[in-house]
Amino acid sequence: MPDGRRANRGPGAAGANRRALVAAAVEVFGERGYAAPLSAVARRAGVGQGSLYRHFPERVDLALAVFADNVAALEALAARPGTTVDDLLALVTDQLIASVAFVEVVSSAPPDPRLAAVTGRVRALLAGAAPAGGADDLLLAIGMVAALVARVPPADRRATADAAWALLRRGLRP
Repeated sequence: MPDGRRANRGPGAAGANRRALVAAAVEVFGERGYAAPLSAVARRAGVGQGSLYRHFPERVDLALAVFADNVAALEALAARPGTTVDDLLALVTDQLIASVAFVEVVSSAPPDPRLAAVTGRVRALLAGAAPAGGADDLLLAIGMVAALVARVPPADRRATADAAWALLRRGLRP
């Protein structure tokens, strides 16, 4: 288009736009924090703000979409034969490092039943892989590691997560 705007691709682009917005949210919030302008997310996704708000009327809706995608990946991994708790924790760690800004959602947002539903899905998949009663302990450990990782510079996040898990594993395993 001569004025630099992209052509409207219509309703058929909705799925692709939604996926682009979720991916952009992970990047933008990872770089600038959860309070980053939503206009930056829309720009990174290559869509207009109207598209962003049609898919995600509130900031928390966007965060929940990221969580839902992360949980779907965890569920897919858990469904594979031979998957261990360590495999699941490795993926959770990768996700929380990539989506560190979303730790704010869990720790500071008012209770949201949709967030509770996502947490319930994680608890269920951990319960299927962990020793009896271990799912709640693992959720607590994940929260502790996430809180640590959220407070260090990006370059230190992997080392911090690995050190925290090493310390926690000493207490989690008999």
